Amino acid sequence: MRSVYLKTSPTILILITTILSVVLISDSSLASNQQKSELQFYRLVFLDKFMDKDSKESKILQGAQSLLSGVQEIDYQTERTIGETLAIKGLERYGLPVNDKKLQEYVNLVGTAVARNSLRPTIPYHFVVVDNQLKNAFACPGGIIFLSHGLLEVIENEGQLANILAHEVAHVQHKHALTSIKRARFLEGVGKITAATMEGDKGQEFESMLGDLQTVLFDKGLDKNMEFEADKSGMAMAYRTGYDPRGMIEVLQSLQQVQSSSKHQGSWFSTHPPLPQRIDRCQQTLSDLPDWQGLCRLPQRYKKYVK
Repeated sequence: MRSVYLKTSPTILILITTILSVVLISDSSLASNQQKSELQFYRLVFLDKFMDKDSKESKILQGAQSLLSGVQEIDYQTERTIGETLAIKGLERYGLPVNDKKLQEYVNLVGTAVARNSLRPTIPYHFVVVDNQLKNAFACPGGIIFLSHGLLEVIENEGQLANILAHEVAHVQHKHALTSIKRARFLEGVGKITAATMEGDKGQEFESMLGDLQTVLFDKGLDKNMEFEADKSGMAMAYRTGYDPRGMIEVLQSLQQVQSSSKHQGSWFSTHPPLPQRIDRCQQTLSDLPDWQGLCRLPQRYKKYVK
């Protein structure tokens, strides 16, 4: 059960006060001055009861607060702050970006193209190829996406690259990592990270939450249904951008061939659902996309940048 504190929700008090004011004014529009005075008196008594933490009214308010806290949107700046902090952890674990400016620019060009056809096309995306032979990719909240050089070596053309990047953009699009974060106590009633929310225990809770999120993204992986959703959305995103959506299936099939030698912690195989399940679902998605044959694959351009 969530811990809820009345003193942390002045917004809800203001909301209730406003609602009561509107209702009372509406009800008293034709009332006499004496009736209006009585309404004002009852309004003050009602609010006094809300301020009494043991009253029935206060408990109703706390329930409303708990509900609103659970669905409160995290603002983008907070999402980005979480993502940037997590990205630093990712670099510490997987190594520095590959020292190849043209390759980095190329991957960002393809990634940005598919991201413009996502449901969140206006946020800034950054794609980073890291110098690591593990075959994996992951998306941090806010649009920072990592791709290992080891995974690039499995990919054979730009269409396949676009599908993989679109899969990661889909995680950002659906806020999959944030869904996991919202389950943590850290963000109960916190919609924005500020200096005040990071003091004392909150700072420790933030570090704890980041540790849990690292374990999810880097070791255990997201919920399998989130991965299935990212596959489906990513294929559709690549398709809308003009890339052959079959590229996603091809990469999964290639990974399946090398799976026996790549069962390392932090690899695609330890952080994603079983490949046969994903391939079957992607085949179903492909059948729902019309006229995909002949869309862009661009193997030569890919080989120009990925050596």
